[in-house]
Amino acid sequence: MTLTSLIDYAMDRPGSSQDFPFDQETMVIRVGGKIFLLTNVTRWQDGEAHVNLKCDPARAIQLHEAFSSITPGYHMNKKHWNTVLVDEGELSDDEIFAMVDDSYRLVADSLTKKLKTELGMV
Repeated sequence: MTLTSLIDYAMDRPGSSQDFPFDQETMVIRVGGKIFLLTNVTRWQDGEAHVNLKCDPARAIQLHEAFSSITPGYHMNKKHWNTVLVDEGELSDDEIFAMVDDSYRLVADSLTKKLKTELGMV
């Protein structure tokens, strides 16, 4: 998976936006102003591809047990976020895209109906 394919996939979700709120290396993708994906673009360029994604806590435990490339979220609430090492080769692009979808859905579901309508999600 490339950084471009990850960004393109995430940005294709309705209401998504991209910015660098912390520094010029840490990119976030949001829906309705809430983050559902974080990644360090410099590390991708240096060959250390990883992404932080929101996850249901029960599912996160299952993923941690099943995959060594999925760990509790680095610098995040470890109950609700995972860090996924993309370049480990353990996960297919489809599996990573499914985790992006889950992260997006968790965040989008928490938005108000009014905001969902404004973003064209309803």
